[in-house]
Amino acid sequence: MSKTLQSVRGMHDLLPDQSPRWQRVESLLRRVASAYGYQEIRMPIVEETALFKRSIGEVTDIVEKEMYTFEDRNGDSLTLRPEGTAGCVRACLEHGLIHNQIRRLWYIGPMFRHERPQKGRYRQFHQFGVESFGIATPDVDAELILMGARLWRELGLVDVHLEINTLGSAAARLAYREVLIAYLESHRHRLDEDALRRLHSNPLRILDSKNPDMQDLIEGAPRLMDHLDEESLADFAMLRATLDAAGIPYRVNPRLVRGLDYYCKTVFEWVTTHLGAQGTVCAGGRYDGLVEQLGGRATPAAGFAIGLERIVALLEQQAPVEAPEADVYVLTAAPGADIAGLCLAERLRGETPLRVMVNCGGGGLKAQFKRADRSGARLALILGEDEIREGRVTLKALREELPQESVPTGEVIGAVMRRLAP
Repeated sequence: MSKTLQSVRGMHDLLPDQSPRWQRVESLLRRVASAYGYQEIRMPIVEETALFKRSIGEVTDIVEKEMYTFEDRNGDSLTLRPEGTAGCVRACLEHGLIHNQIRRLWYIGPMFRHERPQKGRYRQFHQFGVESFGIATPDVDAELILMGARLWRELGLVDVHLEINTLGSAAARLAYREVLIAYLESHRHRLDEDALRRLHSNPLRILDSKNPDMQDLIEGAPRLMDHLDEESLADFAMLRATLDAAGIPYRVNPRLVRGLDYYCKTVFEWVTTHLGAQGTVCAGGRYDGLVEQLGGRATPAAGFAIGLERIVALLEQQAPVEAPEADVYVLTAAPGADIAGLCLAERLRGETPLRVMVNCGGGGLKAQFKRADRSGARLALILGEDEIREGRVTLKALREELPQESVPTGEVIGAVMRRLAP
């Protein structure tokens, strides 16, 4: 027997009963980004592997273990994008979008990482990201955080908390790096395999280790905050003052370092306790060196990315609402009613914002009413023999105790809108 074909492990189908919630989230993300003056950009799913090695850093879990990399027929090394920022910067440089100008951009789409699949972490996942270029001051860092707060508010999410930190300038971080390495070297016997591998290549990532045997060692490490430059400290103070003025609660987390090499100064995460180990729903910060690292002129930049699977999972926990397939269901039970029903539905769709489903495939009225009920529609329009003969339509409420109403075909749109008015 042939093997039943299934989706690739860690890559999931999005089924029709799930898509309304995704559509709601995506629509809100687009609307809010636009309200802040951000414009959409769409980048390819596949990029040259070198882009991610140069931007993310070769000594990171993403590049070392997780990227889907392959050689195409020309012998070029290509990679399915594991995140969106690097591709966005590449596109901006290629098309001259950020040369001596401010640019605010957003994007949405699938990303790919070969990780161990678990709840909230998949091999194909979806992100919404925003990126700001050309603004060096911390007011744009605050704007990004305010945008996140607005998104949770308008989605109706609760218990999503903000954590912030500052990584300082590249020079300050380099000096701190040497202090941290010296401390960790003095406790080398306590470092696990991952920490030893990162000790001289990416020691800040060791501070983010979840290994319980190393937590007291990490707690005793020198604090990055004690080694920062004055400009970074001033920027961080302004960010905090802005968040305080806007009424945005936050926690300063000195161990928040982010996993990608290109971050500097402000970093932040929105986290929740409702998703188990995968509690980060949004993460971002400032990456002033990345544009220059990828071949452009030094350009200040900041952004964030939201994991859509995790947002949808939170919504399913906190607001489990069934989305109907239609607002109006047209039942046809007479010779000529099929044609009349299709034409009536086209009128409704053309003159109203309603979702209209027509019974197709025949069947008696009892069977059609069952289909209408399953569709979730609030109102049924009935075209039977009497209605066809008299040029009328019968309106029947499906979710409320209201009397039936028969109206001339020419008046049906007004009658439908009155019935469905909030």
